[in-house]
Amino acid sequence: MNNVTAMSINKPAHDIFEAFVDPVQIGGFWFSSSSQRWEQGAIVTIRYEEYGAEGQIEVQQIVPDRKIVFTWGDGHTVTIDLRESGAATVVEVTEEGFKEDDPDLLAQLIDNKEGWVYALTCLKGYLEYGAVLRASLVKG
Repeated sequence: MNNVTAMSINKPAHDIFEAFVDPVQIGGFWFSSSSQRWEQGAIVTIRYEEYGAEGQIEVQQIVPDRKIVFTWGDGHTVTIDLRESGAATVVEVTEEGFKEDDPDLLAQLIDNKEGWVYALTCLKGYLEYGAVLRASLVKG
């Protein structure tokens, strides 16, 4: 069971790739901090200072400017594919590992989709306009 989210961002794949893997840039759109540059085999601590939360990801695969694969949470695998199309890049995020027999599956899928749409929207605002939108979503 997986969830796929995609968005077109008017930047080269290299800029988008660096925004994810660079611990300074990631604070402009997603987590408040990342303990190190994302490299294959690395275990990276990610933090949301606003929420007093942190977790770890394990970077499984890096293909510069094309793909990032990591695991996190309860056995979930995230694949971020970057495909240039003219002056833009399509960023496609696939998250796998949802359990079909989980009674909360639908709520988890909706929450996950909402999270990735928000992260990619923040990435678009950050790279295209220099806007830092992260941590401004308030869930009720």
